[in-house]
This record gives sequence, C-alpha cells and structure tokens, in this order.
Amino acid sequence: MQQHSLLERLFALSAHDTSVKRELMAGLTTFVTMAYVVFVVPNMLANTGMDPGAVFVATCIGSAVACLLMGFYANWPVGLAPGIGLAAFFAYSVVGEMGYSWQVALGAVFIAGVLFVAMSLSRVREWIMNSIPLCLRFSMGAGVGLFLGLIGLKSAGIVVPSDATLLSLGSFKEPQALLGALCFLMIAVLSFWRVFGAILISILVVTLIGMGLGLVEYHGLVSAPPSLAPTWMAMDIRGALDLSMVSVILAFLFINIFDTAGTLMGVAHRAGLIRPDNQIEKLPRALKADSTSSVLGAFLGCPPVTSFVESAAGVAAGGRTGLTAVTVGVLFVLCVFFAPLAGMIPAYATAGALIYVAMLMMGGMSHIDWEDLTDAIPAVVTMIMMPLTFSIANGIALGFLTYTALKLFTGQREQISPSLYILSAIFLAKFAFL
Repeated sequence: MQQHSLLERLFALSAHDTSVKRELMAGLTTFVTMAYVVFVVPNMLANTGMDPGAVFVATCIGSAVACLLMGFYANWPVGLAPGIGLAAFFAYSVVGEMGYSWQVALGAVFIAGVLFVAMSLSRVREWIMNSIPLCLRFSMGAGVGLFLGLIGLKSAGIVVPSDATLLSLGSFKEPQALLGALCFLMIAVLSFWRVFGAILISILVVTLIGMGLGLVEYHGLVSAPPSLAPTWMAMDIRGALDLSMVSVILAFLFINIFDTAGTLMGVAHRAGLIRPDNQIEKLPRALKADSTSSVLGAFLGCPPVTSFVESAAGVAAGGRTGLTAVTVGVLFVLCVFFAPLAGMIPAYATAGALIYVAMLMMGGMSHIDWEDLTDAIPAVVTMIMMPLTFSIANGIALGFLTYTALKLFTGQREQISPSLYILSAIFLAKFAFL
C-alpha cells in the first residue's frame, strides 16, 4: 500500500484514471515495440569507427535516462531513444559522406541539443515551427524515410552499386539479401495482424535463421556490460563549431524539433492529456525533457535522443502517466546485460527494420497540397535529394531554397517568413562558399 501511495503521489494515477498494473503493462508494450533500437543504432554507428559495445551501452543508458526524465519530470507516457533517422544521418552522411570524425559529429549533436534546450525555454522554438511551411515539414520526414530505406536496402545487399546505372538490384541468391527481404516482409505481416513486438520478433527470428545457416556465430546472451569509456565525453565541440558544420547542426535540430512535435502531439491526444481549454497538459515540461535528453545523450556517445512514435502502442495499452515511461527506462537499464545478443544481430536483420520504418515515414506526403506546384515541388526536392545526395542536410537546404525561390518569383512573398529568408541565406552561403 505504501508503494502504491508513493506512486499515486508521484504520477497522480487516480486523476488519470489508471492503475499501477496498467501502467507497467503499457511500459512493457512500449519497450517491446521500440527495443529494436538497441540493435539498430550500434550496427549503424559501428560504420563510423565507434566501439559497438560502448555505443550499445550508450544507447541503453541514454534511452533510460531520457525515459526517466520524461516520466518523473513531465509525467508523460512517452518512451525516448536515439532517433533512427538521426543515427543514419550521423553515421552515413556526417561521418561517411562528409568525412568528419565521429567525435566532431557528436559535438554537432551536443550543440544542436543545447540550441534545442534554449529554444524550449523560450518562444523561439514556437516561432520557427510556425514559420516553416507544412509542405517542408512533412517532406523532411518522408525524405528521412527514403534515406533510411536506401540504407536498409544497401545494408542487406538488395540494392548494390553499379558503374552503368549508379544503383542496381542485388542478387537474391545471396542469403543476406534474401534474409533482409524476409525480415521486412515478416515485420509488415506481423504489424498488419497487430502482433506484439513485431519488429523485435522479426529481427530475432531472422538472426536465428542466419545462425542455422552458419552466417551468425553464437556468443551467448548475457554478460557484464561493455565499457562506456570509448564514447564517454568524446564529443569534439570545437571541431563542430566550424562554419561548414552549420547545415549539419541545423539538420539535427530541425529533424529533432519536428519529430518531437509530431510525436508528442499525437501521444497527447491519444492519452487524453488535452485540457478542456484545448491546452496540452505539461507540454512545456515534455519538450524540456525531450530536448535535455539529446544533450545528455551526446555526453554518453548517442545520436540525438528523441520521443518515439511507438509510444502510441503503450498508450493504446492503457498508459496515461509517467509511470509508463519510467517502466520503459528501467527495462532499457536491464538491456545493458544483453550485449552479446546485440553483438550477434547481423546487418541484414536490422536492414529489414529500417526498410519497414522507412515505409511508415512516407505517410506524411499525403498531407502535401499536390495542386499547388509551389508547395509540391519543394516538397519533392526535399524528399528525393536526401537519398540521392546521401545527405539529409543537403535535402533540407535544397528544399528550403526551392520553396523560397518559387514563392518569390510567383508573387507569393507573403508566404515567405522572415526566418525562411534567414535560413535560405545561410543555405545559399553554404553552397556558394563551403
């Protein structure tokens, strides 16, 4: 009774018409739907030269701290972890394509996180969100989805380089390509039938098949956590202050802002956190918890930590308070003992998850006004230039410049906000001088 009384005081369970049991089950549901992140992120960041074991621990601890902060401070039923799209940008664009060290990339994550916190403490965040057109907001999410999909297809060997056509279809005679496709299809089918933990189940099943084919070596399931030392406080902030990193920092910042806004708004409506005056209960606290998590994650060695849309699964299971988020956080802490399992997950298994998540992220394009070419064209430019240039930052920059130019030269200057002029000038200077 005393424990329940303490939880009641901390999370106001009765006021939200919920119970301890319901909140714990909701937390378990959210965790199972998003636990794939502890396999996918270390697999991605291993390509940068980062120590996979340290990244695994950083992902688990960063996610846990963020969830606990969201639960205790904001009392929201939201799970947080490093964003998959942001991790892809970190690994394959900033480090892989642009050639920066992973330490500098972490420095950019830290700076973007500090800016996000500052914006969450002021009205600047609201000003920027309101001044960026809806067509660009939705196309950014869809573009990140295409970028993720290309990475997943490439990792599985389903799409391969070609001297003649740049890209070509890989061979399904290769087991990795076949298993990557199988993982994607399995996730899609299980998700359609609303199977609990569809992504996690599919990744583990494909890993077991790979083990049976001799493609995966068994290393055990549980061990002491790997050392966090290789990534702890390793960010190079001075290197990230270089002028050429402006677009990278802005890309981290914008994607995080709009991902967070969309997720938190959606969860708030589903969890009944809208007050009679249409204001969202403790939204400023939720935004501060989310933005602060990115800064804390950078200290550990994580890509930007953000609210996960999979939290909606926990809300559907009855989660209404921060106890759901705290449960997710505790489960992420326990994950650090499963490093051997994470180390066995092959790239083609996580590739299936990336392709599936990419498909979901494309849904935002349905909100574009396709009849207005001055909206539709910038949206398409933003979306397709991310995978084609292998850079989320380039896609955002080219989309913003296209929007500003089209609205300017078609007599629609009133649709260009002051912040859009400023950002377009920054992006134009980047292409002209950097």
